[in-house]
Amino acid sequence: MALAPRTEPDAVDDLLIEGRLFSAEFPVLLANHLPMMIVALDQLGATSERLRQYFDNYRTVNGLVPTPPPVAPIQREQWTDALGDRSREYDYRAFFEGEVRRLGIDATVQAYLPTLIPGIGASALHGMMRTAYGFMRMDPAEVGTAIGYWAATYLPMPPSTGADPITDDPGEVLARACALPGLHHVVPETDLLWHNIRAAGASPDFAPVVDWLAIGPDTGRRLASTSLALFAATMDFSSLHALTGSHWIRMISPHLLEADRAALMRHFWQIIASLVPKIGFPTLPSAEQLDEWRHLPAPGWPEIAAKAVQSEDEHDISLVFSAREEEKVHGDRLYRVVAARRMELMD
Repeated sequence: MALAPRTEPDAVDDLLIEGRLFSAEFPVLLANHLPMMIVALDQLGATSERLRQYFDNYRTVNGLVPTPPPVAPIQREQWTDALGDRSREYDYRAFFEGEVRRLGIDATVQAYLPTLIPGIGASALHGMMRTAYGFMRMDPAEVGTAIGYWAATYLPMPPSTGADPITDDPGEVLARACALPGLHHVVPETDLLWHNIRAAGASPDFAPVVDWLAIGPDTGRRLASTSLALFAATMDFSSLHALTGSHWIRMISPHLLEADRAALMRHFWQIIASLVPKIGFPTLPSAEQLDEWRHLPAPGWPEIAAKAVQSEDEHDISLVFSAREEEKVHGDRLYRVVAARRMELMD
């Protein structure tokens, strides 16, 4: 469902238009969160002045760079030829913005996202993130830009073979991934999140993981619940992307056909499983421990949101916004507890 903006009609749109002048990544190969954070801050109650201040601070501190120059137009019949080539960001963004104008948002998504879903680790899930935020406002230019970003940073991982799944429990998938010998010897090129994902994917042991999870009517809720438990147990930067990613999956899924929704969830959880070495081979907490945390005294969402609005850390803002939105759907008070902890409003 699209979210209604809180500031005057054109404040967010104007900043998003300005934001599209910049590349979707900044040196060295880090995801540019600025467009998504403008939307999240707006929904958390930021004033127009705060949005402008955040925009200028983020641009300056992170040294945002312009979109790379065009190389050659992407041809519709050969659109997959340059997947994962960051030098083609301008070309892919232009192509998909044109396809959204030609076909509309949902028809473009249904035509192209099934091919892109296996590369969901693109820019450490941030191509998916920007796509989800584009859907929140049903912004054609942002959706086209986001899909282009996803295509230019497409990250190949071991493909699904259609093998029979072994569990419908996302937590069991993580536990089994933790037990894979090869993942205990993963050495990423750098500590970038997507380099960790890519290194895990290169381990022969990891190849079958994508097919382990059985997808059913309740899988989306179970992914969200397991992601929340993982983040509550670790409060870890990498597991934060499981919780926020569950929110993004929920935003994208209604725009896909049923089979593609299943693929989206399966490949998303493959990426989260690839991060278990970086998270430290975590063990999920017991139901009793989760319930104890769930009932801890915690401030209300207005106080948490107000502190997030004043933060310059994109992951504070992203986590608080996604946690608040997920609690609205799933009704779990633990979302509020972990958000308050992230914002250092409780021990």
